[in-house]
Amino acid sequence: MNDFAADINKIRDHARKHMDQGAVTAGYKADVNKVIKVLNEILATEIVCVLRYKRHYFTASGINSDSVRAEFLQHANDEQQHADWLAERINQLGGKPNLNPEGLAARSHTEYSEVSDLVSMIKENLVAERIAVESYSEVARWLGDADPTTRKLVEDILKSEEEHADDMKTLLEKIS
Repeated sequence: MNDFAADINKIRDHARKHMDQGAVTAGYKADVNKVIKVLNEILATEIVCVLRYKRHYFTASGINSDSVRAEFLQHANDEQQHADWLAERINQLGGKPNLNPEGLAARSHTEYSEVSDLVSMIKENLVAERIAVESYSEVARWLGDADPTTRKLVEDILKSEEEHADDMKTLLEKIS
């Protein structure tokens, strides 16, 4: 490994000259507009997941519904936290979080589902989590080293989505 060497004076000078760019520095290698667009798609996905889990939480019924409802509520809260993190990152990058309900479903990678029986609810949530896992994995690979902060955020959300998928699979095995 070579010695670390950086021109600190140059970094300081650049930071002062480009303060209006906030967190986006000369070392940022991604296309910030493309990253913001993708993050807004993930934000829409997380919001759709919140809405789906909330609907399932409020409408689930039956002998096995109490523990499943609790899981749905926890996942809805997790998805809301992800949405908040994404909105904050979009803002840090100089973008605007797209929270407009119009077109939300079209921007989302997952679908909103109004199924009514407990097993179908679990299955729909499992499918949605699997979609999130796959698409967020692709986003993390796409970001690579061009935006390590956003990649880490997506990877953190991905870890949670993998846990959610496992939770839904376990619930499905218990109920079926």
